[in-house]
Amino acid sequence: MVTAIVLINAATDSIPETAQAIADIDGVSEVYSCAGDVDLVAVLRVAGHERLAEVIPAQIGKVPGVLDTVTHIAFRSYSRADTETAFDIGLDDD
Repeated sequence: MVTAIVLINAATDSIPETAQAIADIDGVSEVYSCAGDVDLVAVLRVAGHERLAEVIPAQIGKVPGVLDTVTHIAFRSYSRADTETAFDIGLDDD
């Protein structure tokens, strides 16, 4: 499984429609509207890098209202549960 975070600049007047159209694409797990340097952040979870090539330029890039994308591919996931579990290694429950 490959996870990618796609930062999306969108036409201001169509952000809600653009976000929903992106959210409806197979492989897109979440889309967030944001304040700051980008308008939307999409989280993709797909089977492989080839699928990213199909989804990002061929589908997300062609959604009306999408002006530009920047993609970041995740290497590893960290969460509070992962961190807490790591500190429990070697401890007995006695």
